[in-house]
Amino acid sequence: MLTLAKLSIEPALSLGIGMTFFALAFVLASLVEYWLHRLMHISTKIGERHRDHHRRNEGQGVLWEFRDYVRGSLVVMCLMFFSSWEAGIGWFLGGLAYAAFSAYAHQLQHENPTKCFWMKMPVHYVHHKYGMWHHNFGLAVDWWDHVFGTYKSVEWLGEEELSQSRGYLQLRWW
Repeated sequence: MLTLAKLSIEPALSLGIGMTFFALAFVLASLVEYWLHRLMHISTKIGERHRDHHRRNEGQGVLWEFRDYVRGSLVVMCLMFFSSWEAGIGWFLGGLAYAAFSAYAHQLQHENPTKCFWMKMPVHYVHHKYGMWHHNFGLAVDWWDHVFGTYKSVEWLGEEELSQSRGYLQLRWW
């Protein structure tokens, strides 16, 4: 009887560990993204490519953004495999999911910011539109701007934004 109970608990425990590490990786990735973006606005060495991004005011395309996010974080995404298989899978998938979400959100905010329904105001869009060098550093989420006091609310919905009629998937993918 004990063996049967153990067999039914272990998969649930493994799933719980995986889901916990997925959520942790997702949230931590958003925090790292926030601080790296802030750092790009402070450091001339690190921020050179970023300043070009501000001059052009466009994303690279979802797939190229995703590639860069994964390339920059692949080592960290694999670290939890040293802890356990369940933690490693959850952590890796959480990081991968955030990279995909962030790449999509970044491109969407450059091309169709009114579709960012999960935020009251698309922070990355207004960061660019109003040249906010010290505010609104989030790319996919605005949580950390609120936490660290860098959120700056502005009236951003104008005629240009309201006239956009593209769908959620009508954006540059590559």
